[in-house]
Amino acid sequence: MPDRVVVYSTLFILCVFTFIAMLMSNWKVIGISWIAFASMAAAIPMGVKAAAQHRLNHLIAGYGLASGAMITSAAIFLVPTAMNHHPVYGGLGIALGIMAGFAIHTLNHGLTHTSSSIDPVVLELTSHALSAGLIIGIVYAAMPELGLLLGIAIVSHKGPAGYAASRRLAKQGKSAVLILLPASAIGLTALPVSLLNIPGNDVVNALIFGFATGVFFHVAIDFLPECEVGGKIHRETNLEHDEHHKLDQYRQWAVLYTFLGGLAVFLAWYMAY
Repeated sequence: MPDRVVVYSTLFILCVFTFIAMLMSNWKVIGISWIAFASMAAAIPMGVKAAAQHRLNHLIAGYGLASGAMITSAAIFLVPTAMNHHPVYGGLGIALGIMAGFAIHTLNHGLTHTSSSIDPVVLELTSHALSAGLIIGIVYAAMPELGLLLGIAIVSHKGPAGYAASRRLAKQGKSAVLILLPASAIGLTALPVSLLNIPGNDVVNALIFGFATGVFFHVAIDFLPECEVGGKIHRETNLEHDEHHKLDQYRQWAVLYTFLGGLAVFLAWYMAY
Protein backbone atom coordinates (compact mmCIF):
# COMPACT_ATOMS: atom_id res chain seq x y z
CA MET A 1 0.00 0.00 0.00
CA PRO A 2 1.46 3.42 -0.95
CA ASP A 3 2.66 5.56 1.94
CA ARG A 4 0.25 8.39 1.20
CA VAL A 5 -2.72 6.02 1.22
CA VAL A 6 -1.70 4.79 4.67
CA VAL A 7 -1.37 8.38 5.91
CA TYR A 8 -4.69 9.53 4.45
CA SER A 9 -6.51 6.48 5.83
CA THR A 10 -5.08 7.11 9.29
CA LEU A 11 -6.08 10.78 9.18
CA PHE A 12 -9.60 9.80 8.13
CA ILE A 13 -9.94 7.45 11.11
CA LEU A 14 -8.63 10.18 13.43
CA CYS A 15 -11.25 12.58 12.08
CA VAL A 16 -14.00 10.00 12.63
CA PHE A 17 -12.90 9.45 16.25
CA THR A 18 -12.74 13.22 16.72
CA PHE A 19 -16.30 13.64 15.44
CA ILE A 20 -17.57 10.95 17.83
CA ALA A 21 -15.72 12.59 20.73
CA MET A 22 -17.26 15.96 19.76
CA LEU A 23 -20.71 14.42 20.04
CA MET A 24 -19.76 13.40 23.60
CA SER A 25 -18.31 16.89 24.31
CA ASN A 26 -14.93 15.36 25.10
CA TRP A 27 -13.12 18.58 24.30
CA LYS A 28 -10.04 18.16 26.49
CA VAL A 29 -8.90 14.91 24.90
CA ILE A 30 -9.77 16.27 21.45
CA GLY A 31 -7.54 19.26 22.16
CA ILE A 32 -4.69 17.11 23.48
CA SER A 33 -4.90 14.75 20.49
CA TRP A 34 -4.80 17.52 17.91
CA ILE A 35 -2.13 19.51 19.74
CA ALA A 36 0.03 16.37 19.65
CA PHE A 37 -0.71 15.98 15.95
CA ALA A 38 -0.04 19.64 15.14
CA SER A 39 3.24 19.80 17.07
CA MET A 40 4.61 16.68 15.40
CA ALA A 41 3.36 17.66 11.93
CA ALA A 42 4.79 21.17 12.25
CA ALA A 43 8.17 19.69 13.18
CA ILE A 44 8.42 17.73 9.92
CA PRO A 45 9.54 20.59 7.63
CA MET A 46 11.84 21.89 10.36
CA GLY A 47 13.49 18.49 10.69
CA VAL A 48 13.85 18.09 6.93
CA LYS A 49 15.47 21.52 6.67
CA ALA A 50 17.81 20.74 9.58
CA ALA A 51 19.07 17.59 7.84
CA ALA A 52 21.53 19.72 5.90
CA GLN A 53 22.82 21.44 9.04
CA HIS A 54 25.14 20.27 11.80
CA ARG A 55 24.00 22.52 14.65
CA LEU A 56 21.88 20.73 17.23
CA ASN A 57 20.68 23.62 19.39
CA HIS A 58 17.05 23.18 18.37
CA LEU A 59 17.13 19.43 18.98
CA ILE A 60 18.69 19.85 22.44
CA ALA A 61 16.23 22.60 23.33
CA GLY A 62 13.28 20.48 22.22
CA TYR A 63 14.38 17.39 24.10
CA GLY A 64 15.25 19.36 27.24
CA LEU A 65 12.08 21.46 27.39
CA ALA A 66 9.85 18.45 26.68
CA SER A 67 11.48 16.12 29.20
CA GLY A 68 11.50 18.78 31.92
CA ALA A 69 7.85 19.57 31.25
CA MET A 70 6.83 15.90 31.31
CA ILE A 71 8.67 15.09 34.55
CA THR A 72 7.24 18.13 36.33
CA SER A 73 3.67 17.68 35.07
CA ALA A 74 3.60 14.01 36.07
CA ALA A 75 4.98 14.92 39.51
CA ILE A 76 2.53 17.79 40.04
CA PHE A 77 -0.67 16.31 38.62
CA LEU A 78 -0.44 12.52 38.67
CA VAL A 79 1.62 11.60 41.75
CA PRO A 80 -0.63 13.44 44.26
CA THR A 81 -3.75 11.98 42.64
CA ALA A 82 -2.38 8.45 42.82
CA MET A 83 -1.30 8.91 46.45
CA ASN A 84 -4.64 10.42 47.45
CA HIS A 85 -6.49 7.36 46.17
CA HIS A 86 -4.17 4.88 47.93
CA PRO A 87 -0.50 5.51 48.80
CA VAL A 88 0.63 1.89 48.55
CA TYR A 89 -1.20 0.98 45.35
CA GLY A 90 -0.29 4.37 43.92
CA GLY A 91 3.37 3.61 44.57
CA LEU A 92 2.94 0.13 43.13
CA GLY A 93 1.40 1.67 40.02
CA ILE A 94 4.40 3.99 39.61
CA ALA A 95 6.78 1.04 39.84
CA LEU A 96 4.75 -0.99 37.35
CA GLY A 97 4.56 2.00 35.01
CA ILE A 98 8.32 2.52 34.97
CA MET A 99 8.89 -1.17 34.28
CA ALA A 100 6.18 -1.19 31.61
CA GLY A 101 7.77 1.85 29.96
CA PHE A 102 11.07 0.02 29.89
CA ALA A 103 9.38 -3.09 28.46
CA ILE A 104 7.62 -1.12 25.71
CA HIS A 105 10.82 0.70 24.78
CA THR A 106 12.93 -2.47 24.80
CA LEU A 107 10.50 -4.73 22.95
CA ASN A 108 9.74 -2.05 20.37
CA HIS A 109 13.34 -2.40 19.21
CA GLY A 110 12.18 -5.58 17.48
CA LEU A 111 10.28 -3.36 15.04
CA THR A 112 13.63 -2.31 13.57
CA HIS A 113 14.04 -5.85 12.23
CA THR A 114 10.67 -6.14 10.49
CA SER A 115 10.27 -6.47 6.73
CA SER A 116 7.60 -3.75 6.57
CA SER A 117 7.86 -1.13 3.84
CA ILE A 118 7.36 1.53 6.53
CA ASP A 119 10.60 2.77 8.08
CA PRO A 120 11.35 1.19 11.49
CA VAL A 121 11.72 4.65 13.04
CA VAL A 122 8.12 5.43 12.07
CA LEU A 123 6.87 2.07 13.36
CA GLU A 124 8.60 2.55 16.71
CA LEU A 125 7.32 6.12 17.12
CA THR A 126 3.80 5.01 16.21
CA SER A 127 3.88 2.19 18.75
CA HIS A 128 5.05 4.60 21.46
CA ALA A 129 2.35 7.12 20.55
CA LEU A 130 -0.42 4.51 20.59
CA SER A 131 0.68 3.43 24.07
CA ALA A 132 0.83 7.02 25.32
CA GLY A 133 -2.59 7.78 23.86
CA LEU A 134 -4.04 4.72 25.57
CA ILE A 135 -2.78 5.92 28.95
CA ILE A 136 -3.94 9.51 28.36
CA GLY A 137 -7.40 8.21 27.44
CA ILE A 138 -7.62 6.07 30.59
CA VAL A 139 -6.43 8.92 32.85
CA TYR A 140 -8.97 11.40 31.50
CA ALA A 141 -11.73 8.77 31.57
CA ALA A 142 -10.96 8.10 35.24
CA MET A 143 -10.83 11.80 36.12
CA PRO A 144 -12.49 14.04 33.47
CA GLU A 145 -11.94 17.13 35.63
CA LEU A 146 -8.18 16.97 35.05
CA GLY A 147 -6.94 20.15 33.42
CA LEU A 148 -5.71 20.53 29.86
CA LEU A 149 -2.22 21.54 31.04
CA LEU A 150 -1.34 17.97 32.07
CA GLY A 151 -2.17 16.51 28.66
CA ILE A 152 -0.36 19.27 26.78
CA ALA A 153 2.77 18.81 28.90
CA ILE A 154 2.65 15.03 28.44
CA VAL A 155 2.49 15.28 24.63
CA SER A 156 5.06 18.09 24.48
CA HIS A 157 7.72 15.59 23.45
CA LYS A 158 5.92 14.91 20.16
CA GLY A 159 7.38 18.02 18.54
CA PRO A 160 11.03 17.14 19.30
CA ALA A 161 10.38 13.50 18.40
CA GLY A 162 8.94 14.51 15.03
CA TYR A 163 11.83 16.91 14.44
CA ALA A 164 14.48 14.28 15.20
CA ALA A 165 12.77 11.54 13.18
CA SER A 166 12.18 13.80 10.17
CA ARG A 167 15.79 14.95 10.29
CA ARG A 168 16.99 11.35 10.39
CA LEU A 169 14.74 10.25 7.51
CA ALA A 170 15.74 13.24 5.38
CA LYS A 171 19.44 12.51 5.95
CA GLN A 172 18.78 8.98 4.69
CA GLY A 173 17.03 10.33 1.59
CA LYS A 174 13.61 9.05 2.70
CA SER A 175 10.25 10.84 2.77
CA ALA A 176 9.25 12.26 6.14
CA VAL A 177 5.52 12.32 5.34
CA LEU A 178 5.02 9.07 7.26
CA ILE A 179 5.75 10.95 10.49
CA LEU A 180 2.06 11.88 10.26
CA LEU A 181 1.32 8.31 11.39
CA PRO A 182 2.76 8.68 14.91
CA ALA A 183 1.42 12.24 14.92
CA SER A 184 -2.09 10.79 14.58
CA ALA A 185 -1.53 7.83 16.90
CA ILE A 186 -2.12 9.66 20.20
CA GLY A 187 -5.68 10.49 19.15
CA LEU A 188 -6.34 7.07 17.65
CA THR A 189 -6.19 5.51 21.12
CA ALA A 190 -6.82 8.45 23.48
CA LEU A 191 -10.13 9.51 21.91
CA PRO A 192 -12.02 6.19 22.00
CA VAL A 193 -10.54 5.08 25.34
CA SER A 194 -11.44 8.38 27.03
CA LEU A 195 -15.12 7.58 26.41
CA LEU A 196 -14.96 4.50 28.66
CA ASN A 197 -16.70 4.48 32.02
CA ILE A 198 -13.96 3.81 34.59
CA PRO A 199 -15.30 2.56 37.98
CA GLY A 200 -14.70 4.96 40.87
CA ASN A 201 -12.65 2.54 42.97
CA ASP A 202 -9.75 3.94 45.01
CA VAL A 203 -7.45 0.97 44.40
CA VAL A 204 -8.18 0.93 40.67
CA ASN A 205 -7.67 4.68 40.33
CA ALA A 206 -4.48 4.59 42.42
CA LEU A 207 -3.08 1.94 40.09
CA ILE A 208 -4.21 3.85 36.98
CA PHE A 209 -2.69 7.18 37.99
CA GLY A 210 0.42 5.55 39.44
CA PHE A 211 0.93 3.49 36.29
CA ALA A 212 0.49 6.57 34.10
CA THR A 213 3.02 8.41 36.25
CA GLY A 214 5.59 5.64 35.91
CA VAL A 215 5.22 5.37 32.14
CA PHE A 216 5.47 9.12 31.64
CA PHE A 217 8.48 9.32 33.97
CA HIS A 218 10.21 6.66 31.88
CA VAL A 219 9.40 8.42 28.60
CA ALA A 220 10.56 11.77 29.99
CA ILE A 221 13.82 10.35 31.31
CA ASP A 222 14.41 8.63 27.98
CA PHE A 223 13.98 12.02 26.28
CA LEU A 224 16.56 13.77 28.46
CA PRO A 225 19.13 15.26 26.04
CA GLU A 226 22.12 13.18 27.09
CA CYS A 227 25.27 14.55 25.45
CA GLU A 228 27.69 11.76 26.30
CA VAL A 229 29.87 10.15 23.64
CA GLY A 230 27.64 7.61 21.94
CA GLY A 231 24.47 9.21 23.35
CA LYS A 232 21.47 10.34 21.35
CA ILE A 233 22.81 13.87 20.81
CA HIS A 234 26.34 12.72 19.92
CA ARG A 235 24.94 10.28 17.34
CA GLU A 236 23.30 13.19 15.52
CA THR A 237 26.60 15.06 15.16
CA ASN A 238 29.71 14.69 13.05
CA LEU A 239 31.93 15.30 16.06
CA GLU A 240 35.04 13.26 16.60
CA HIS A 241 35.44 11.48 19.90
CA ASP A 242 38.03 13.99 21.11
CA GLU A 243 35.85 17.08 20.59
CA HIS A 244 34.67 17.06 24.19
CA HIS A 245 34.61 20.85 24.42
CA LYS A 246 31.67 20.97 22.01
CA LEU A 247 29.82 18.27 23.91
CA ASP A 248 30.46 20.24 27.11
CA GLN A 249 28.65 23.21 25.56
CA TYR A 250 25.77 20.96 24.56
CA ARG A 251 25.60 19.57 28.12
CA GLN A 252 25.22 23.05 29.57
CA TRP A 253 22.39 23.86 27.19
CA ALA A 254 20.76 20.48 27.90
CA VAL A 255 20.66 21.11 31.65
CA LEU A 256 19.38 24.66 31.20
CA TYR A 257 16.54 23.71 28.85
CA THR A 258 15.47 20.76 31.01
CA PHE A 259 15.06 23.00 34.05
CA LEU A 260 13.30 25.65 31.94
CA GLY A 261 10.79 23.03 30.76
CA GLY A 262 10.01 22.07 34.34
CA LEU A 263 9.83 25.70 35.45
CA ALA A 264 7.39 26.55 32.65
CA VAL A 265 4.95 23.85 33.80
CA PHE A 266 5.24 24.89 37.45
CA LEU A 267 4.58 28.55 36.62
CA ALA A 268 1.60 27.59 34.45
CA TRP A 269 0.24 25.48 37.32
CA TYR A 270 0.89 28.26 39.85
CA MET A 271 -0.99 30.84 37.77
CA ALA A 272 -3.87 28.48 36.97
CA TYR A 273 -4.42 27.10 40.46
